[in-house]
Amino acid sequence: MATVEQLDALEASLTAQINALTTTISGNSRDMDIAWLILCGALVFFMQAGFAMLEAGIVHPKNVTNILFKNIMDASIAAICFWLLGYAFAYGKTRGGFIGDSNYAIEDYHNGSGDGGSDGWEQWFFQWAFAGAAATIVAGAVCERTKLIAYFIYAAMLTTFIYPIVVHWGWGSGWLSAWGANPDSDGNPRPIFQYDGDSNGMIDFAGSGIVHMVGGFSGLMGAIIVGPRLGRFDPGTGRPVELWHGNTTLQSLGVLILWFGWYGFNCGSTLAISGGSAILAGKVAVNTTISAAAGCITATVLSALFEGHFDLTLGLNGVLAGLVGITAPCAVVNPWMAFLIGFGAAIILYLGHHLLFVLRIDDPCDASVVHGFCGMWGLWCVGIFCTDKNVQYAGYPNVNDACGRGEQFAVQVVSSLVIAAWTVATAGLVFVLINIVVGMRVSPSVEEIGLDASEHGAFVDEPPAGFLSPSPDDVNHGQQQQVPNSYVQPAVPPQS
Repeated sequence: MATVEQLDALEASLTAQINALTTTISGNSRDMDIAWLILCGALVFFMQAGFAMLEAGIVHPKNVTNILFKNIMDASIAAICFWLLGYAFAYGKTRGGFIGDSNYAIEDYHNGSGDGGSDGWEQWFFQWAFAGAAATIVAGAVCERTKLIAYFIYAAMLTTFIYPIVVHWGWGSGWLSAWGANPDSDGNPRPIFQYDGDSNGMIDFAGSGIVHMVGGFSGLMGAIIVGPRLGRFDPGTGRPVELWHGNTTLQSLGVLILWFGWYGFNCGSTLAISGGSAILAGKVAVNTTISAAAGCITATVLSALFEGHFDLTLGLNGVLAGLVGITAPCAVVNPWMAFLIGFGAAIILYLGHHLLFVLRIDDPCDASVVHGFCGMWGLWCVGIFCTDKNVQYAGYPNVNDACGRGEQFAVQVVSSLVIAAWTVATAGLVFVLINIVVGMRVSPSVEEIGLDASEHGAFVDEPPAGFLSPSPDDVNHGQQQQVPNSYVQPAVPPQS
């Protein structure tokens, strides 16, 4: 029979083993969460390749090098600016709910800063990928006629100040945040409108408003201020003129890469994979897929009904519209709701596409429509379709009936209008100042010969591989437009 001393020793041994096992499990959960964010951040960064291919397939061959250069510089400028200042403005200690003010150059992150938990490195990495995506959206709206220096200045301003402020409002400790807005003495969030647990604050799970509206409305302001490309609108009728038929192979590749990367964008916004977060990530993946598919099918049907043919480009943009629309509500809606969100996003895409034509705003990639207008739709869809049960399932901090009584819709609308107003005002001011100081637009002669030659010294005798030479109809379109001789296949020299 065991003695008391032996039983005490056994108890102590078992307790030590249980504590060691608990520590191991906790460490494994931490490591899985960190690995999840790194993987998803890498997927979001890979979306830069998708944007690059999509935009390269839209611009004229004489501007392909330029648009690819802007994409790689977007990511690089975002990395330095977001490291030095942007991340601190976004996630630093709040100053009145407007801006963060700590952790500059991530000085608070160092070896062991997490005291056994995460040191925080992966958080910066994941959020940088989002900042780079927001900046890249603008490139598609102002392509083929914007000076590189002007674009670089804007990209720095976006990732340093314009975008991080909105991040702080919605995802940090800002006044719109569901997690940190107006905290009480115990640190509990007191979101608008009730300033207590009866409200949720803005719900933007993965960034329809915070990322896509900021990028889309910034691009809209840039497109307005820089003006349309030469010959884009008939001076007599005002009708749009197709300047280049595009490369649908590159466009399709770009959209498929973006769709793939979007799973990192949306699913990764769980910010963890342990503790039940993997289940939520699975739901987010399903909703993301259904909305993208609904957007593609709806846009394709619209093209057949109203354009008289199945338009691949419109179908591809329909995928993106559905993805942008579901990004905010992906965690708080059910699959049938995701279908309706993608369906509605495609309609907004089609109407917005033609609205820009009516207003004579030249956005070659429809970036302002896909990301700006459909991003606003995504924020609104949270209020339209969310259920209180789904909000709680998604892990939001307050348990209430804000969705059921309609308050959440009001919060979403107010949030969308505030984000739009902030972006239009700040981006518009930046573009105006750039236009005054260094000029936004290249000269007509430079625009005609192409930015590859003028900005990069990329003189070629033939179009880049994968591009077909423009036909006479593509060159002139009835408008007597000239295409530089260097981009037309040379004639066979006469035989001596």
